[in-house]
Amino acid sequence: MTLNNLSALFDFWKQDPDTAPNIFAWRITAPRAAQTHPFPTDLPDALRAALSTRHIHSLYSHQLSAWTQTRAGKNIILATGTASGKTLSYNLPVLATMLQNPEARALYLFPTKALAQDQFSEISEQLSVLKPLLTNHSPLITDNWQLITGIYDGDTPQSSRPSIRKNARIILSNPDMLHTGILPHHSNWSDFFSNLKFIVIDEAHTYRGVFGSHVANVIRRLKRAANFYGAKPQFILASATIGNPKELAEKLIEEEVELIDNDGSSRGERHFIIYNPPVTDAALGLRKSALLESVRLANHLLARDIQSVVFARTRRSVEIILTYLQETGDQRRNNQSPVSNLSSLIRGYRSGYLPAQRREIEQGLRDGSVKTVVATNALELGIDIGGLGAAILVGYPGTIASARQQSGRAGRGDDPAVSVLVASPNPLDQFLAHHPEYFFGSSPEMALVNPNHLLILLEHLRCALFELPFQKGEGFGNISDELLDEYLHFLLSNGEAHFSDEKYYWMQDAYPAANISLRSASPQSFVLQATADDGRPTTIGTVDGESALWMIHPGAIYMHEAQQYFVQELNLENRVAQLVPVGLDYYTEAQRRSEIEVLSINEQSVVKGCEKGFGEIQVTTLVAGFRKIRWFTYETLGQEPLDLPPSELQTTGYWLTLSEETLAHLRDAGIWSNDPNNYGPDWQKIRVAVRKRDQFKCQVCGAVESAREHDVHHKTPFRAFFRSATSGDVALQSQVPQGDDKTLQSALQQANRLENLTTLCQSCHHKVEQNVRIRSGLGGLGFVLGNLAPLFLMCDPRDLGTFTEPAWSAVNGLPSVVLYDLVPAGIGFSQKLFEIHDELIQRAFELVNQCECEDGCPSCVGPGGENGVGGKAETLAILKELFS
Repeated sequence: MTLNNLSALFDFWKQDPDTAPNIFAWRITAPRAAQTHPFPTDLPDALRAALSTRHIHSLYSHQLSAWTQTRAGKNIILATGTASGKTLSYNLPVLATMLQNPEARALYLFPTKALAQDQFSEISEQLSVLKPLLTNHSPLITDNWQLITGIYDGDTPQSSRPSIRKNARIILSNPDMLHTGILPHHSNWSDFFSNLKFIVIDEAHTYRGVFGSHVANVIRRLKRAANFYGAKPQFILASATIGNPKELAEKLIEEEVELIDNDGSSRGERHFIIYNPPVTDAALGLRKSALLESVRLANHLLARDIQSVVFARTRRSVEIILTYLQETGDQRRNNQSPVSNLSSLIRGYRSGYLPAQRREIEQGLRDGSVKTVVATNALELGIDIGGLGAAILVGYPGTIASARQQSGRAGRGDDPAVSVLVASPNPLDQFLAHHPEYFFGSSPEMALVNPNHLLILLEHLRCALFELPFQKGEGFGNISDELLDEYLHFLLSNGEAHFSDEKYYWMQDAYPAANISLRSASPQSFVLQATADDGRPTTIGTVDGESALWMIHPGAIYMHEAQQYFVQELNLENRVAQLVPVGLDYYTEAQRRSEIEVLSINEQSVVKGCEKGFGEIQVTTLVAGFRKIRWFTYETLGQEPLDLPPSELQTTGYWLTLSEETLAHLRDAGIWSNDPNNYGPDWQKIRVAVRKRDQFKCQVCGAVESAREHDVHHKTPFRAFFRSATSGDVALQSQVPQGDDKTLQSALQQANRLENLTTLCQSCHHKVEQNVRIRSGLGGLGFVLGNLAPLFLMCDPRDLGTFTEPAWSAVNGLPSVVLYDLVPAGIGFSQKLFEIHDELIQRAFELVNQCECEDGCPSCVGPGGENGVGGKAETLAILKELFS
């Protein structure tokens, strides 16, 4: 890739009628010269010679600062840009200590196994250069001297582990392995812990929320184990440019940390484009698919031989984009020659791929044989994938820090690069597309952790007690002595601990770390098995336990490296799914529904138009069925039910409940009313069949029919079927089709299916019908609040769940919206939402009120209400009651 390739592409985009009108912002960052300094005088000669061999003759300003501070014994955090040379910044002081102290050890922690593999390659390369120079430059080095590095994670063979524990002086691992595989067996690591001098924590910005709170407790346990063996290691942390790196680092390690953010690395010219797909239906506010537009732009890059990465939000999106790119990749590029060997030119990269596949793809990116890679945020971190020319972000990744990390994968050193954020219809994306100054001008988000979260802390105290007895009066992080005593006495009373000779001892047979996942995914994964060409079963990947029920349910189409697999069987007991490779014209989408129970109320208060509250809740989710969706057209080909066990999540939630006065105002405004429906010529026969099936009883209150016949109600509103059948022609929605129109007749049959009908008494039916329009407004309210909340919480949208219910039993059957933490026990988001309720409602009103669509769209209240028509008017009516 050359500058000419990019320049030609920029000229094309500026003139292309399909592209230019949709560019909402184009920010150019000028090249930046490097700020370099001579090697420090105390840099060992062997390292100086090794760097010179690699054509490094000076250090960037931040690298020199890191050297100076670490050599002075300070803990540091490096907060500089992507590809700024942070790896060398922490390797230099570690290697210098290794040269001067042959017994010294270091532990490197990375958030992913892939990153550890990448850094292992980097260190191995440095050592291969260093070793031949050692005997000439260091009198401490003998013929038997070795500086062995090793990876110790879940992929490390059991046969290799004893040797690594005994001989490796630099161990590369991850918090999960430290938590389950190293600390509980610290006696096997006595030599390593006794000589532990450095702990390097790379990509520290990823340790936030529940994951970061867990990791902070793992570090407490690590420091406790090191102290037991007489070591007090020094910490070096590295992070992306988040808003509070020093605060985060000090919360993670609970020690004073020096911030180094004087980035002295050079930068080539950088282009950042915000691209908003064109509107296809102004009335409905519908835009072209961000996914398909990203495919089109990625093909432009491929045609000009610009190596690129396409970041998608989900694993499924990765596979869909990969399929589209390979479908359209036979178009001619460059001098109109056909693209050959697409499967090797265009690759996917995400969790679930086997380690060998990931290593192969990473190498292909470095040597240029892979031209386009479609990835989740698994490639967002600092894996060395060479100098890519472009990055496409399919939708806002949830935080500014992540967006900058992903865009930073494009460009290396002085080479020019471009990043394109393709906005989705999501309200947050649209807000950024119309207010680009917010994206370019805002400081990155603050990474928040809470190590003293009650349940997380208790779990790690169990682990710490298993690892070493607690001496009476011994501390654990910054927890007060009184609180620690309270926790330990709880474990005593629970029969998990025993107190003797002023010490607390673990008394259970259980191995506590094995049942504690540091991340949102379940600790146990499901194995995906397919049949190889020779008939033998072969493992193609894994899926985490929390995703299994909706990703690999029976009948699902699972995608891997753009190959479709049909899930024949899901064995929940053995955690294995049996798959068969297929080539079908559809993919599947699971349909989930949730119920929420309030376990306890922490706080509640009456505010304008509603009551707000937050507390502990239990969320029960059921994967009830799935849809088959045709490729490219998104046509629904059918729906099938599923019989799977529900999953439960105990967490914290924030809710708002509309007051009776608000409901009266909405009813007086008539916003729930509907035109009469004509249910078809067979309606009377269908009514009798449904009532007979339900034993002539109301399915809500149980009342038995008397003089008046009960009503029959459509669970999914009748009009919803006719809106899709008539492509949104509202005039036809209250009409039953006549003649031979098979599409409309089919919609009528679907609407009147017996399973979509239920028997209700007149009173219950009246209440339900009144709620239909309010339900639509509530759906829109939940949609806009759920999408705006991350702006105020500075969290990923996937950290929150949304629940709307027009008759929520937990609050006496009143209409409610619930936003809840999608992590066990919560992490504090719900309480924050409770506190900023007024501002959240105000911003939601402004967003919906200013949206240019007629009756709701994906950029404000969502793609149509639950009753089949837009919910904008209803949502605005509710917001006015809550705000104006």
